[in-house]
Parts: sequence; C-alpha cells; structure tokens
Amino acid sequence: MRGKERKVIDDARDQPLDKRVRFSVRLLESASTYKDIVVRKKDGFTQILLSTRSTYNNTLNREVMNEVKSALEIAAVDDSKFVLLSAVGSVFCCGLDFDNIVKHLKYNRKRATVKLVDTIKNFVNSFIEFKKPIIVSVNGPAIGLGASILPLCDVVWANEKAWFQTPYTRFGQSPDGCSTITFPKIMGRAAANEMLINGWKMNAQEACDKGLVSQVFWSETFTQEVMVRIQEITSCNSFVLENSKALVRYNMNVELKQANVRECEVLKKIWASAQGMEYMLKYVQNKMDSF
Repeated sequence: MRGKERKVIDDARDQPLDKRVRFSVRLLESASTYKDIVVRKKDGFTQILLSTRSTYNNTLNREVMNEVKSALEIAAVDDSKFVLLSAVGSVFCCGLDFDNIVKHLKYNRKRATVKLVDTIKNFVNSFIEFKKPIIVSVNGPAIGLGASILPLCDVVWANEKAWFQTPYTRFGQSPDGCSTITFPKIMGRAAANEMLINGWKMNAQEACDKGLVSQVFWSETFTQEVMVRIQEITSCNSFVLENSKALVRYNMNVELKQANVRECEVLKKIWASAQGMEYMLKYVQNKMDSF
C-alpha cells in the first residue's frame, strides 16, 4: 500500500467465502479512496479513526470531512451493527482547520465559502442521518466541531485527560454541529452559553456531569474499558440496536437538520464578510506566533 493511502484492516477472516469476497472488494475500493482516516472492519462493527496526515492535531478540512462522511455511508449499508469513532494519538479532534480555510478564502472568497459551508453541512448531516448507533471514544482534547458533533452520536466515552471546548467567538466563527440545539438541551442554557459564547474549557468529569459524555475512564485502562463495552454491544442484535436508536431519536432529525442549515447560513455570512475574514486571519496569525 502506498505511503499516503489510509490503512484498512479486515478482521472478517472467519466469515463465509461470499462475505469475505464482498469485504475484499469493498476494502480494495476504499484503500484507494481515503488518505486521512483509518478504517478497520471488525467483527460486528466498523471503527473509524481520525488519523489526519494533511492536517495538524486531527483538524477537519474538506477532504477529511468528506472521507468521514464516505466511511459512514459505507458502514450504513454493510453488516456493521454500529460505528466506533475514535482517533490516533493524544488528541481526538481540534475542529475545523482554520489555516486551510483561510488559504481557500483568500482568493475567491464567495465560491470558497459556499464549498466549505456545504461540506460542513453534509458532514454534520451524515451523523444526523446515520441510523445505526455511533459510539465515540474520546482519547484527548475535543475542540470546536470535534466537540459539537458528540451529541449527534449515541454513546460517548472519554479518557480522564480529555477536555472539551467550543471557543467559537475566539475563532471569529459562529457555533456549528447543531450545538445551538443540542448543547442547551443537554446541559441547560446557562452552561451552553458558557461553552458556545464564553469558550468554557470543560474537563472530562465536568462534561460527564453536564451530559456531554456518558462515562469517564482512567487513562491507564481507557482502551481496555472501551473494548470490553464494545464487545458487549457487539453481542446485541443489530435490529434491536437500530430500532432502539430510532425510538430515542424519534422526531429529532428534522429539528437537527434545520439547526444545521441555520448555523451554516450564519457561517456563510461571516466567512463571506471582510470583517469575518479579518478576524479569522488575526486568529491564525496569533496561533502561529504562539509556536
């Protein structure tokens, strides 16, 4: 496999020959498509790992978001009972790649803004529309969109050293990932405003207390704790899992999609404006100066 291509690992060796052939075809197709994520086909589930090579600290540019969306689309129609979303390294996801965004917006701002916002909208919709459970293993910091997508998932387990922050106003950006709907519902309006407006940096236990995280595990045993619970879920019936999620999410998708559209429209206005561009450039420059 070429160095820039993602790794795909097939753990379905014990399956019947016809299924193994289908897996092989799918994996060969995927191997030539994805470069910024790692996808492991496990017995009963698909693991998607953020392992970005084109960005820093697992940030999200258009390519990464499109790859995650594509991986979810494949897992939605194969025999996976659920998806485990995690990350390689000590960082879960640092949100949008503002260096990349500024680079694109410098030239044809209007056209680039439309493309970027459409990518974010489709990325977020792929989580909203996914009918199987999404389990998230947060190994480290989750910032911006990396934190705001968590309520769109179904179970979130966090390493005790993980922390969560959505400092949108410091980025020169408005909230995304349906957080304007999900955060107030999960943690109450006051805490949501602290997160979305004031950029409150929430530790793992605080995130658990506020309902953003399901459980927190010790760093030393984090992976083992996650995999024990993953095996338990794997033993469940796929029909039961999918329908249980449907009951919990009943009537929520329309509201989430409407919030996603509203948030993306505001992003489009900010990024298309001279003032928004100036503020984002200042943020990127300050970030560079701090290194």
